[in-house]
Amino acid sequence: MATRVLSRQEMKIDCEDDVLLVRRRVQMLAQQRGFDPFATAALTTATSELTRNVWIHAGRGQAVVEEIAEGGRCGIRVQFRDEGPGIADIERALRGGYSTAGSLGLGLSGSRRLVDHLNIESAPGRGTVVTILKWARLR
Repeated sequence: MATRVLSRQEMKIDCEDDVLLVRRRVQMLAQQRGFDPFATAALTTATSELTRNVWIHAGRGQAVVEEIAEGGRCGIRVQFRDEGPGIADIERALRGGYSTAGSLGLGLSGSRRLVDHLNIESAPGRGTVVTILKWARLR
């Protein structure tokens, strides 16, 4: 089944305020599309965490927010891109409790639990691309 992109917005992540702007955009889109409150909160929380990761670890990057449709269902896909230091051990980072920034190290593992799909492409010195997808759970 082909995935259709219904809307697409590229947003820069160049300062801490951009974390809030990306978060608000995703929250508003989820609410407009009728996501239930839990799905909206889950997607918004994951978006906030991953946007903050770009800001903290890379200093700048981009979020691409897409509304998609596939087989009669709708979803929101967000891709976070940066040219930062990359992730040396993705599996370790996804297990949780591992941090290079002195945090609890729960951002990636927590985000993975909140969305329907999370994919990471990264290598040391080559940046990181994290893609998340949440399908609508209608009210």
